[in-house]
Amino acid sequence: MTVHPSLQNYADAWTHSIDAIVELVQPLVEGEWNWRTPCPAWSVRDVVSHVIGMESEMLGDPRPIHSLPRDLYHVQNEYARYMEMQVDVRRHHTAPEMTAELEYTIIRRNRQLRNETRSPDTMVRAPLGKEQTLETALRGRAFDVWVHEQDLRTTLNRPGNLDSPGAHITRDLLLEALPKVIAKDAGAPPNSAVVIDVNGPLEFLRTVRVDADGRGTIDGSPSLGPLVTLALDWETYYRLACGRVRYNAVADRVKIDGDPEMAAAILREFAITR
Repeated sequence: MTVHPSLQNYADAWTHSIDAIVELVQPLVEGEWNWRTPCPAWSVRDVVSHVIGMESEMLGDPRPIHSLPRDLYHVQNEYARYMEMQVDVRRHHTAPEMTAELEYTIIRRNRQLRNETRSPDTMVRAPLGKEQTLETALRGRAFDVWVHEQDLRTTLNRPGNLDSPGAHITRDLLLEALPKVIAKDAGAPPNSAVVIDVNGPLEFLRTVRVDADGRGTIDGSPSLGPLVTLALDWETYYRLACGRVRYNAVADRVKIDGDPEMAAAILREFAITR
C-alpha cells in the first residue's frame, strides 16, 4: 500500500527534496556544517537538525527534553521556541552523527509513507500540541524541505531544483497567502487590483482583487488597471515570501509599476514565513 492518491504528489515532492538534501550534505567537512544559511540565525547544521526533528515528529517520536539557552535572540515567541528545541539539541553533533541520523530518519519516513493507508483528513500531530489533517501535514513537509533545500543550495553555491515538484507546491502555498498579504496586511484599498508577474523557472501571473468590503481574492486573469504591478523572477519571489531576503537587498530584481507607496507596503509585508 502507499499514500492516498491525493497525497501522492506531496510524498513525491518530499522525497525529491529530501534526497537532494542528503546529496548536498553528505560530502561536507566539519567546518562547512557551521556555515550560515539564508534561514535567519540557522547554520547548515541547524537546518538539517530542523528537518530531522520535524520528520521525527511525523514518525511520532517523543520530543527531546532540553532547556534552551537564554541568549538565543531570534527565539521571540512560543512557536520559535518549539522549533528551536530540535535544532539546539543537535548543535554539538558531529558531521558523521548528523548524516547518520538524517539517513536513518529518512529510511523510517520512507517506510512510513510506503505503508500509509490513512485518509487525507485524518488528524495528526502538529506543533505546539495542536492537530492538523494528514494532507496539511504532508503538504507542509513538502514545502518545508524544498525551502530548506534551497537554503542549503544557496549557502553551498549549488543552485538547482527551482522548478522541481516541491517548487510547484511552494508556489501554490505562497500564492494562497497573497490575498491576505495585499488586502489586509498591506492595506490595499477597496475596489483595487494588484498584479504579480513572475518569470524564470516557474512562470505565472496572478491578480489579487480587493472587493468593496476589503476582502482579497486571487485569480489568473490580468487586470486592465491595476493599482500596482510587481514583476520579478521566481527565485526572488520565493526568497522574499519566505523571509530569506528583504526587498532593499533585491530591489534591482523587482520592477514596480503603479502606486509606489502601495508597492512598498506590499513588499514590506511580503514574507509569510521565516
